[in-house]
Formats: sequence, structure tokens, C-alpha cells
Amino acid sequence: MALVIQAGAMGSSDDVFVLDMGKPVRIYDLVLKMIHLTGLELKDSTNLNGDIEIEITDLRSGKKIFEELLIDDNALGTNHSMIMKAQDNMLSWDELKLVLASMELAITNYDQDKLRSLLIQLVPDFKPQCDISDLLFNG
Repeated sequence: MALVIQAGAMGSSDDVFVLDMGKPVRIYDLVLKMIHLTGLELKDSTNLNGDIEIEITDLRSGKKIFEELLIDDNALGTNHSMIMKAQDNMLSWDELKLVLASMELAITNYDQDKLRSLLIQLVPDFKPQCDISDLLFNG
């Protein structure tokens, strides 16, 4: 939380910061710690009288197993070793208006393939991990 506050204090309204949060933490371990810190107990096969049971569900289509940085490796350093400033490319407003108009047309025409290709064009690092799946439209 301290890094977020410090980054907020050093930036202006359009700055994007990347924070070095340290090594990854397993969600399961985090949940166990949160249960313990609230003074409650885990309910499982070894403690049937516990307060909170953890249920592990399957990963749904389109969900990610891990998060990754949304910026290139061209982040600039700041005066804090764990806070970097993103340096992403931006479209001009005129360029963005054209893309948004094309997206609106694709949405109006239910053209999911065109919409996906526009997203890929707009965000060069966007690499779809699955096929188009629209349960409402295809259902």
C-alpha cells in the first residue's frame, strides 16, 4: 500500500507507474493468512468446526492464471527503486476517433472478427489466448 501512495504523490494526472511488488504470492497462501489475521479458522477435513471453507473452482474460459505487465520494457526509473514510470505509445485523438468509429460500426454489425482485428491493431501486444466466445450471441 505504501508504494501506491508514494507513486500517487510523485505523479501527475496522466502518469502510469509500474510497482515492483516483490516475489509472487500464491492466492491460497494469501487467503490462509487473511483467515488467520481475522482471528478465524480454516474449515477443512482436519477442522470441521472451522469458520471459513476454501473452495477451489476451475479456471473459466478467458481467465488468466497470472498477471503480466501491460507496458513494454521501456519503463523509466524514478527516485524510488521500486517505482518505475511507464512510457507507452499513445494515439492522437484524431487517430483514436477513427478507430473508435470503426469499432462502433463492428459492434453495430455484430462483426466480432472485425472488432477483434481492430483490438489487435490498436494494441500491438494484445495476443488473444482463445477463440471468440460469446454465450449471449451464440447461445
